[in-house]
Amino acid sequence: MTAAAFTAAELILGLVTAQRAAELVLSYRNTSRLMARGAVEVAPKHYPLMVAVHALWLGALWVFGRDQPVNVAALIVYLALQGSRFWVMRTLGGRWTTRIIVLPGEPLVSAGPYRFLTHPNYAVVASEIATLPLVVGLPWLAVLFTILNAAVLVIRVRAENRALEPSRSVATQTAP
Repeated sequence: MTAAAFTAAELILGLVTAQRAAELVLSYRNTSRLMARGAVEVAPKHYPLMVAVHALWLGALWVFGRDQPVNVAALIVYLALQGSRFWVMRTLGGRWTTRIIVLPGEPLVSAGPYRFLTHPNYAVVASEIATLPLVVGLPWLAVLFTILNAAVLVIRVRAENRALEPSRSVATQTAP
């Protein structure tokens, strides 16, 4: 008896699942280190909702997409988004986390993709949520989770903007 081969979709979803799990570990470590330095978490009540949306998205991809053919064009777009994801994470370094963590007195990050967008991480994640279902031929899943993610992002971006306002004010006052 031989083991069944994985479909291309299962391989892709497995890699994405492993990546997201590793990112949760990194986020936990970064959060712990930031909190040890005096950082504070802002608006934690929405976090379980965000986690639920992302977990349901990935779960739905596994349920409905694991045996679907792979759309190579959408996969190329998704892989390009991974480059943007790593650019954001590298730019933030130890400040990257899945929570809203503010370290008082620290300036806002203005390098890398933050030169172009206020919230590049959210732009990347929103694009990923829309694109990965297209990789496995599930446009209805792309639409559904894009809407759900947008609802969570409305809450999150407002909270993050309020939390970062003091840092923006300091940066504006010290700019030449």
